[in-house]
Amino acid sequence: MSASVCSASTVQPAANRIDVSLIICTRNRCRQLSSCLESVSRITFDRSWELILVDNGSVDKTANVINEFIETSSVPARYVFESVPGLGNAHNAGLRSARGEILAFTDDDCYPAEDFLAQIWSTFGDPSVGYITGRIMLYDPTDYPIGINESLSPHTFLGGSFLRVGSFHGANMAFRRQVLLDIDGFDPLFGPGSLFNTEDIDAAARASAKGWSGEYRPDVVVTHHHGRKEPDIAPLMKSYAIGRGAYHMKLLLNQQRFWWFARSVYELRNRRKWHRRAALWETVGATKYAYQYFSQAVRARLIRKRALRPQPPWA
Repeated sequence: MSASVCSASTVQPAANRIDVSLIICTRNRCRQLSSCLESVSRITFDRSWELILVDNGSVDKTANVINEFIETSSVPARYVFESVPGLGNAHNAGLRSARGEILAFTDDDCYPAEDFLAQIWSTFGDPSVGYITGRIMLYDPTDYPIGINESLSPHTFLGGSFLRVGSFHGANMAFRRQVLLDIDGFDPLFGPGSLFNTEDIDAAARASAKGWSGEYRPDVVVTHHHGRKEPDIAPLMKSYAIGRGAYHMKLLLNQQRFWWFARSVYELRNRRKWHRRAALWETVGATKYAYQYFSQAVRARLIRKRALRPQPPWA
C-alpha cells in the first residue's frame, strides 16, 4: 500500500509534450554528477528532448554544478528540487516536471552512450512495450562488479509476467509516460534514501501487472562508475536484501499476486548456503513492509470512520 503520488493533474499538460525526457536524480554527489553531465552533453538525438535534474535535498555544491551546466550547455535542462529524501520521491518529482512522452532514467554516477536516447526511442516503436532496461557496463575494472548487467542477449518481459529481482535496473531504464501514470508513479517507500531499495523493479512489476510488456535491450548502453570496492559491498548487499524482501511481500499484499510471491520465496529457499544471511535480511524486509502496509490500512480506516461519524449540532 502506498500513497497516491502522480495523478494526471500533477504532471505537465499535453500541450507542452515533447518526445523524450531524460531524468537524473542526485543527492550530495556533485563530483560524480559533474562527470555524468559531461557524458550527457555528448548525446546526439534528432528528436525533441530535455534533461531534468532532480536535486534530492543536497547540501553540497550540487545546485552550483547543475546551474552552471544549465547556463553553459546547449542541452535543454531544468533544475528540480525535491526536499523529501528517497529515490522514489525524486523520480516522482522528475515525472511531475517532465514533458516527454518517453521518460528515460539513469544515475548520477553513470555515463550514457551518445546514442542512448536514439536507441531508447527506437525500442518504443513497438506500441506494446511499456518499459525497458538496458545494458550497464562497468567503467572502472578495479570496482566491484555490482550494479551492472553486461549481457548481450535481448529479453522480453511479457505482460502479466513475474519479474525477478536483478532483471531490471534503474541505472538504465525508461517508461512510457502513460505507464507511470497507470501505476501512479514510483512508490515513495522504495529507493535508496527510503525504507527499502528496489524502486526500479517494483515499478516494472506493477507495469507488468497492468498488462504492459517490457524489454531488456543491450543496445541501450550506460557505463557505471560507482567506485565501490570489495569492503563496501557488505552493507550494500544488506540493503539490497531488505529491499528484495519488501518487494516480495508487496507482490503478495499490495499486488495480490500469490503465485509471483510463491515463486520468489521458492527462489529464496533454493539459494546456496552462503546466501543464508541474505535470506535473513529478506525476511526482515518482508516483515517491515507488512508492518507499513497494515499500519497504513489501519490509519486509513480510522480516517474514514472519523469522516463518517455524526457531528454534534454545535460543531
